[in-house]
Amino acid sequence: MSVALTRGANVSLSRLAPGLRTVRVGLGWQAGGGYDLDASALLCGPGGKVLSDQHFVFFNNLRSPDGAVRHAGASGAVGGDQERIEVGLAEVSAGVEKIVFAVAIYDAAPRRQTFGQVHGAFIRVADEDSGAELARYDVAAQAGSETAMVFGELYRSGAEWKFRAIGQGYASGLAGIATDFGVDVLQPAAPAAAPAAAVSAAPAVLPKNQPVTGSSPVTCFFDPSHGPGSTAVLWQPQWGVPRQVEACAACAQRVHTTVPPFYTPPQAGYPQQAQPQVPGQAQPAEGGGRRFGTGAMIGAGAAGLVGGMLINEALSDDAPEVVVNNYYENDDDGFF
Repeated sequence: MSVALTRGANVSLSRLAPGLRTVRVGLGWQAGGGYDLDASALLCGPGGKVLSDQHFVFFNNLRSPDGAVRHAGASGAVGGDQERIEVGLAEVSAGVEKIVFAVAIYDAAPRRQTFGQVHGAFIRVADEDSGAELARYDVAAQAGSETAMVFGELYRSGAEWKFRAIGQGYASGLAGIATDFGVDVLQPAAPAAAPAAAVSAAPAVLPKNQPVTGSSPVTCFFDPSHGPGSTAVLWQPQWGVPRQVEACAACAQRVHTTVPPFYTPPQAGYPQQAQPQVPGQAQPAEGGGRRFGTGAMIGAGAAGLVGGMLINEALSDDAPEVVVNNYYENDDDGFF
């Protein structure tokens, strides 16, 4: 018997169907002519962000790297499903804590389309082996400016898999969801002759049928001559606050294996001889990075403070905080 969920409620799929191996997540809706809606899945780690761009499963990337999540589109859709996504629970990588399911209106802005004209939206979870529906959530979308919505999520709870009904809307479409979950879905790289400022920092959804390759127009943060910045790392400058940057594989490895904040390697043309010990001041490690004069240190410190204030301002509460409900605090408030 299927469990009907309300917004924020959760249910243990493992208890509903002991031995559950694969689930089929069906997503459905009713929309007028000219509407093109697409379902997607985001495989998220402990921080609530996708593990990589390839862990964003959508129309241009139909399978997660571990093969556990497979986007079947409208193929074999039943029970009113418009699209379906299959999840092999045992195949999901250990680093994935939850899989979020969303639906977005493709090219909504130029077409002036919103979820206000979409009706009967739902998400349901079924046992792929038996076909039995386990849980269902009829999304009560508020008619308005939403162009994308998170319908629900599968998540780990100890040794169990649970499903939670979400129903959270976005006015910025699939790009807004991608930004919220840390996906860098960019347009193709700008020509080499174009200035860096010409590349928009805001994510823009790739046209359909253009696969995500994981390449990036951004060069290595530490040295552009190293080539593309293929790996995202958390870098802590000597002054200022930590932030995520794109680095080449070698620099990323150095960041991961070096105690912060001294991530600057020895550079050709910069003397590396030992400096006289100053009482009360820690001596830099032998051969460790560039040496800086007092004026440069003061200037860098001031720059770090200003940069920190700017970053804190950018990360402030200017955007309204969206709280779905209190079910995120305690799973015991749900079913089973």
